[in-house]
Amino acid sequence: MRDILLIDTGSKRAEATLSLRRIASSLAERLGETVHPVSLLHSDGIPPSALDDRPADTFEPFLRRRLTNGARRFLILPLFFGPSRAIRDFVPDRIAALQKDFGPFEVRIARGLCPLPEGEPDLVEILAEQIYRTASEQGIAPRRILLVDHGSPIPAVTEVRRWLARRLAERLADDSGTRVELGEAVMERRAGAEYDFNGELLDARLRALAAEDASTPVILSMLFLSPGRHAGPGGDIAEICASIEQAFPGFRVHPSALVGSHVRLLDILAARAAEMVSASGAASRP
Repeated sequence: MRDILLIDTGSKRAEATLSLRRIASSLAERLGETVHPVSLLHSDGIPPSALDDRPADTFEPFLRRRLTNGARRFLILPLFFGPSRAIRDFVPDRIAALQKDFGPFEVRIARGLCPLPEGEPDLVEILAEQIYRTASEQGIAPRRILLVDHGSPIPAVTEVRRWLARRLAERLADDSGTRVELGEAVMERRAGAEYDFNGELLDARLRALAAEDASTPVILSMLFLSPGRHAGPGGDIAEICASIEQAFPGFRVHPSALVGSHVRLLDILAARAAEMVSASGAASRP
């Protein structure tokens, strides 16, 4: 038997944990196996009363509990777009610490949602469908698009967004047959020219677009999996959009739905799990 963990960074907002649980539950139905929703950090600070009276699980305590109960095989499915330090450093460090206490045990980590260089075409389709749905709901043409994500000081993580932006621009242009203006923005970036690769902050980018043309609306293509501090109701992005619309009368910004709400995400996660089974089978053959 194996334990399957669907892991995210974690958030202090209950909505993020509830979203992780929803995705894990749907994926469990798809795989026919239990999938444990586990955050790396933060979520254990959420009052259980906000989580249907079920405390959130975080990575090291969860593994420690399962190891104490005799589990020795784990498959980790990262709910991360790119090669975050959380997966590259934090997870292996915690596993090594636990192996000192419990001895050897098997941990296999699947690929992220958009592994480069091949990328993930299904993610492009998810983003495109969310854009078209937003445009239809608002009764507008998808002409000005901003692909926005959290932002990262790691070039390899930023390159995932850039890969998606390039493919998404091609996808939208192919559908419309006309030029689509697609830019990128981030919610967080470090100061200094050495981090310019990460991109421009969302607030600054939207203000520039509003000053250039306040009559053409912007659709935010939300490269976020779950609601939290930035995305979702009451998040920073909603506050930024409201502030800029107030500063530029007539200018409108329409965020798309989040990637985690799209059923096609389950296809990607199921494929990542299947890859690990195939790799295991190949490794066991003579």
